[in-house]
Amino acid sequence: MKILVTGATGFLGRRLLARLDGDHDLVALVRRPVELGVETASGDVLDKDALVKAMGGVEVVVHAAGRVSHEPVDAQEMWKVHVLGTENVLAACREAGVKRLVHISSSGTVACSEDADFVATEDSPPPLSLIGSWPYYRSKLFSEQAVLAAQDLEVISINPSLLLGPGDETGGATQTVRYFLEDKLTAIPSGGLSFVDVRDVAEAVAAAVEGEMSGRRYLLGAANMTFEAFYSRLARISNKPPVRMKMPRFTRNVLSFLPDLGKDEGLGFGAKIPREEVVMGCHTWYVDSSRARRELGWVPRDPLETLRDTVIDLVNHAGERGH
Repeated sequence: MKILVTGATGFLGRRLLARLDGDHDLVALVRRPVELGVETASGDVLDKDALVKAMGGVEVVVHAAGRVSHEPVDAQEMWKVHVLGTENVLAACREAGVKRLVHISSSGTVACSEDADFVATEDSPPPLSLIGSWPYYRSKLFSEQAVLAAQDLEVISINPSLLLGPGDETGGATQTVRYFLEDKLTAIPSGGLSFVDVRDVAEAVAAAVEGEMSGRRYLLGAANMTFEAFYSRLARISNKPPVRMKMPRFTRNVLSFLPDLGKDEGLGFGAKIPREEVVMGCHTWYVDSSRARRELGWVPRDPLETLRDTVIDLVNHAGERGH
């Protein structure tokens, strides 16, 4: 079948092209000329007419375009890309006669909690009291809701947790690992995270493209662990000394009572880590991927393999990324 992929030049987008190429005819939506090894169409998710043109003859759209930032200053841009851009994709699908849309969302639309033991499922309510103040997750939630509300289309939402693995050309998606490798982290956050290999997310997307399910959301996480356990594993893999200092559990409460602390200059802990990232690190982001395993036949690789491959790739390409 013919598939249009938005966000094709990103960390996940390039992996999607590699996985789907050969099985399908691909068209990559790009904002500027680039060699991707597949057919490209010039356009932007904010240009509905360009989307309609790019969707000529397309049967499925994989909508992976997005902007990842936890900086409040980027809130308006992320709203445009995630919400308005997704609305344009939906409208273009209808106009071009595309029936199936696989939307790449985020596990953070449901999987964020102050409870250290909470594990989210696809049916968990959105934690609006938490993510309502974080522009990235807020905009991803509204874009996801728009997709799942589209009763006239076959829609699937893929919700990966933290993306890791090789091939992150900018190092932005894997900065949680980079902070450690670059000795920028001197205190471990008190919360916990979930992560997943970008290659395994591509497998889930392939299953969603080829499947018959519709109106479903799928959380993807290969491992849930505290940040302490996460950085301990990275220390063993990279042969670097572990981070000994831990942020106290009351860090989240202190920051909530002092909303201007570190707002402009960032917080310390070695590097000037952005305040928002410290606050998010004080929460847990655990997911239950049982539905994806059951309905998509999804089987993620060993999470230690993902961590090892991420570390090796970041170390080997550190100079290319300017780090």
